[in-house]
Amino acid sequence: MESNIILFAILGISLLGKANSVAIASCLLLLIKLLSLDKYLFPTIESYGMSIGLVLLIAAILIPIASGEINLGNIKNVFTSWIGIIAMLISLFTTYLSGLGVQYLTVQGHGNIMPSLIFGAVIAASFLGGVPVGPLITSGMLAFVLKLIHK
Repeated sequence: MESNIILFAILGISLLGKANSVAIASCLLLLIKLLSLDKYLFPTIESYGMSIGLVLLIAAILIPIASGEINLGNIKNVFTSWIGIIAMLISLFTTYLSGLGVQYLTVQGHGNIMPSLIFGAVIAASFLGGVPVGPLITSGMLAFVLKLIHK
């Protein structure tokens, strides 16, 4: 019952802040619990959800390449521009940090910090216009660096 209250609170905050992805995820989990499918679906979602979500996210990001919108000429121009080089370096750094984060949470067993991470993501998505998706952090950091350079 306590978990339902927490999920409803997350749903309320996300609706208030117009964080649709968080609201949909909260509703999905509440629906699974309401239908008593949590014993069957939660372990599968917990085990494979991140991987499936990451595959879908990367596929969505690769669509412009697959559709031909981005070609070898575009790629060459990006990798020879200072913005492209900064983007790659920031991507290397954030991906490295993500790896450290996964190790910290799983291998080192600090999963108890997860509620803080979740609520931080919900609050940022709801009230600061953030998107709770890891790979987009890189583009956000790049935008920040570009703002600093152009001032």
